[in-house]
Amino acid sequence: MDFTLNKYKELLEVLIDKNYNFQTFEKFIQNPKDKVVVLRHDVDRRSINATWLGKIERDLKVKGSYYFRIVPESNDKNVIKEIVSMGHEVGYHYEDLGMAKGNFEKAYENYQSNLEYFRTFYPVTTVCMHGSPENRIDNREIWKKYNYKENGIIAEPYFDVDYDEVFYITDTGRAWNKKSVIIRDKVQTKINIPINSIDHMMDLIKQDKLPNKLIISTHPHRWFNVGGLWFVELIMQNIKNIVKAILVRYRK
Repeated sequence: MDFTLNKYKELLEVLIDKNYNFQTFEKFIQNPKDKVVVLRHDVDRRSINATWLGKIERDLKVKGSYYFRIVPESNDKNVIKEIVSMGHEVGYHYEDLGMAKGNFEKAYENYQSNLEYFRTFYPVTTVCMHGSPENRIDNREIWKKYNYKENGIIAEPYFDVDYDEVFYITDTGRAWNKKSVIIRDKVQTKINIPINSIDHMMDLIKQDKLPNKLIISTHPHRWFNVGGLWFVELIMQNIKNIVKAILVRYRK
């Protein structure tokens, strides 16, 4: 079954067996390996799940990048501290322009304050946009007026990666690169490799059919051991996907 903790562990083991290096996003930007995977985690809500993925990675001696929102459902101090203690990168999952309802000055002021807050846990050098599908404002628009490469920030994954060289894989919509339910979590790329499931992804990796550079973007709140919460997430996401598919068609 997809989106289980056991399957996530199996995926990492397959990547390790195929000699992929693992780098945090900040290390990848600074000095990318030739054959490498970046494990990017957008902690949108239910932040405790991030520790479950973090422990799997720690036990396999690999590191990931965890982007936390400022809102309570993501911003849990104990969780952030635990992620840092396991050796992972922490970044800011910003949504300030949307939260400020398009007020650029207020948004940037809040962004700077929130960035400094997360730096009390980790020396944050990368930030990543939160998509907020229910909000028509694209949080990346803030950088039309301001420069994110200030205040010690070296990269933002939607701006600073050549996705013709790096295959971007996201679990948005509780699927893999499912365009019909992706509103903002998408990149410009010439790479077109359909992925039907995590098992399919692992088969492609085993057969050397994926590029040597990968970014795998996950949302920890989707990942559980099989049980009641796993089925609740499945049902709720299927309902959300109907709404998101309508929004995708409407906003075109």
